[in-house]
Amino acid sequence: MRLTFCITYFCAVIILASCDSLHTTKVLKVGHGLSENHPVHQALLFMNDDLKKRSNNTLSLKIYPAAQLGGEREALELAQLGGLDIVKVSAATMENFVPEFRVFNLPYLFEDKEHRLKVFENEVGEELMNQTEKYRLKSLCFYEAGSRSFYTVDKPILSPNDLKGLKIRVMRSRTAVEMMDALGGSATPISFGELYSALQQRVVDGAENNLASFYTNRHYELCKHFTFDEHSCIPDIVVISTETWNKLNNQQQQWIEEAAKNSAKYEQKLWDDFEVAAMQDAKAKGVNFYQTDRKEFMRLTSSLYSDENLGDLVQWVRKIKAVKDEKKD
Repeated sequence: MRLTFCITYFCAVIILASCDSLHTTKVLKVGHGLSENHPVHQALLFMNDDLKKRSNNTLSLKIYPAAQLGGEREALELAQLGGLDIVKVSAATMENFVPEFRVFNLPYLFEDKEHRLKVFENEVGEELMNQTEKYRLKSLCFYEAGSRSFYTVDKPILSPNDLKGLKIRVMRSRTAVEMMDALGGSATPISFGELYSALQQRVVDGAENNLASFYTNRHYELCKHFTFDEHSCIPDIVVISTETWNKLNNQQQQWIEEAAKNSAKYEQKLWDDFEVAAMQDAKAKGVNFYQTDRKEFMRLTSSLYSDENLGDLVQWVRKIKAVKDEKKD
């Protein structure tokens, strides 16, 4: 009788332990450099909810916004080593790790929003995302990041001549520096987290970025001139460390991919709504918005498209151009 009880007890313990292990939540750490009210952060929260539902709460994300785990470059390096699971970065930062991503930093690459979204979602976008795996990073999806334009403290940038003598913050990207040099401004690479104080202390006279980042980081408090020249449309990208990826089973990998792609669609909708609201509120806070003729900007930066400058990127420019031509058919 006693032996039977002991056997039954230990069997129950083993069964309960097995059941508990099936419901243990694996938490993946996610890092990004944007604020909690930014569409990107909200999209990652959506991805977390989606992932938990798909996995019956066995997979979830712990999201660290506002560069809590380091800037984008540091976060990518951590991910390559397996110290961070998932990172959202700008394709401009990825350029320093994956040379093919330099194509996204070329000025005036896309005809319009429809063109760039089609590139991100079709086989050209898939091909580009696949390039990251050589560098211990697996791409999950692109996030919309709008178009980048100039904003300044003292005067609007209505033509390239207005950039002369101005120090403009750019990303730590060779292409961004080359573009600014071609336009006649003084390229000043500064970490985005340091930009507010740099503007406040007049270390720089202005910057270039999308409207959402301009608004969520309160740069409208210092810069009252925003010019829509839309010189570049650089997507964000969500990547997972291959160290993490290879430890997941096929089902877990599928859940993550599906949740990421769903969050990308959600982020696009959030982005569109956020830009409208941000522009309205910034106007109310005294920001002046301008449209400008891009022809002179495009002419001055055309040298970046020379075969000598592009090198191996020629094939990618042609593929993206083919999507543009296909769009017109």
